[in-house]
Amino acid sequence: MYKILIADDHPLFREAIINVIQSGFPGSETIETEDLETALQLATEDDDLDLVLLDLNMPGMHGLNGLISLRNEAPTVPVVIVSAEDDKQIVLQAITCGAVGFISKSSPRPQMTDALQQILNGNVYLPSDIIRSASSDNRRQRRMSEPQIPPEMLNSLTRRQLLVLERMAQGESNKQIAYNLSIAETTVKAHVSAILRKLGVHNRVQAILSASDIDFAHYLRR
Repeated sequence: MYKILIADDHPLFREAIINVIQSGFPGSETIETEDLETALQLATEDDDLDLVLLDLNMPGMHGLNGLISLRNEAPTVPVVIVSAEDDKQIVLQAITCGAVGFISKSSPRPQMTDALQQILNGNVYLPSDIIRSASSDNRRQRRMSEPQIPPEMLNSLTRRQLLVLERMAQGESNKQIAYNLSIAETTVKAHVSAILRKLGVHNRVQAILSASDIDFAHYLRR
């Protein structure tokens, strides 16, 4: 199904993530490397790569510089940070630098599988606790300032889109939103696409962070 490059200098973790991929995505091909130089070479030479799983702390990375180098050299290949580092600011900086997701190495196996599925479906993935924490910080920082999203933009959203955005801001995945709102997951995806377009943002994380200070109850009363 997919061709995934695993760039990590810990053999045991590479073995563990390969097991997750083989179990959740049967028939997928995995390629392994343990340093940034080889990862860059493989990513630029292989046009069939669907995803790169990148460890922040492997040789040659120098923190987020390695991610930036990979995005510059192979801009069409999605990159996900997979790391034991779970500092919220580093996670958000990784997304800003072009990563399409962040998966903690301490994540339970089902959560890793769900994260990979969301990313392979074209979504940006962040752990829900990181989303909630970042949204809380944004709220505190902007409490005395103007709302980040103009009211006219929010008024352009349908009631259903507001409900979806509210649950996105709570860190729910498309699957969870579909279940909680009793609608199809494909319908949720369509709503998410419409929300991003109407709010003028490029990905799910930007929408979530910009929505952190919205009084949803006010807009849902209309």
